[in-house]
Amino acid sequence: MKSVLMSVKGEYAFGRLLAERGVHRLVRLSPFDASSRRHTSFAKVEVWPDVAEEIEIEINEKDLEIQRFKASGAGGQHVQKNETAIRIRHIPTGFVVSCQNQRSLTQNMESAMNVLKSQLYELEQRKQNEAISELKGDDVDAGWGSQIRSYVLHPYKMVKDHRTGHETGNPQAVLDGALDDFIGAYLKHKIGEASG
Repeated sequence: MKSVLMSVKGEYAFGRLLAERGVHRLVRLSPFDASSRRHTSFAKVEVWPDVAEEIEIEINEKDLEIQRFKASGAGGQHVQKNETAIRIRHIPTGFVVSCQNQRSLTQNMESAMNVLKSQLYELEQRKQNEAISELKGDDVDAGWGSQIRSYVLHPYKMVKDHRTGHETGNPQAVLDGALDDFIGAYLKHKIGEASG
C-alpha cells in the first residue's frame, strides 16, 4: 500500500495519537528480495483532528453597510431612473460586493448577498485549512535522519522511540497495535518538556 487514510474515534484520540506523528523506520528481511537481504523502509504518519464541519454562513444585518445607487450602462429608462444597483460592505471583513446586472433592487440585493456569502465561505474554508495545517505540524521527508521510531526485525528484534528512549524487544506486538507504552512515554516526555 502506498498510503492509508483512517479515522480513529475515542476518548482523547487526537491527543494520544500525536505520539505516532512522524517518520517510522522499519528494518527487515524483504519478502520481495530473492537474495533475502535486509531492507529499510520509511513510513510517514500524519495526525489531525476531524474539524472539517459543514460551514454555515450567517450574516448579521448589523455587520452590513448597504448603499443603493442608479445602475449605469445600457438597460433602458427603468435602469437609469431608479436606484436598482446595490453595494454591500461587510464591516468585519471589509469585503465589498456590488451588483447592478438585474432589473430590480431585490434581485441585485440577492445576487450581491450570494457573492458575499461565497466570499465568507472561502474565508472560513481557508481558516479551517490553516488550522488543520497547524495541527498536523511541520512537513518532514520520510527518510534517514527524521525518524521518530525504529522497528528492527533483523538481525535482532527491537522497537525504539528516538524521542523518549522507550524501547521493547517485542516488535510484533507493537506492529499488532500495542502502542500504549510508547504513547505513555511520549506524553510523559512532552509534559517534561513543557515543565522544563
